[in-house]
Amino acid sequence: MSIWRVILSIICPPLAVLDKGCGSIVIVFLLWLCGWVPGVIAALVILNNPKS
Repeated sequence: MSIWRVILSIICPPLAVLDKGCGSIVIVFLLWLCGWVPGVIAALVILNNPKS
């Protein structure tokens, strides 16, 4: 995970997970609509997942 992805996930979490698939984008977007912090946490968790 690069520093640019971390910065992008803090600014706009759905953009940081664009290459992870449609499901990840939808989950992060919905959490981001509920609040900024849940969206950032979800984006960082998805980006740190070594299996994807």
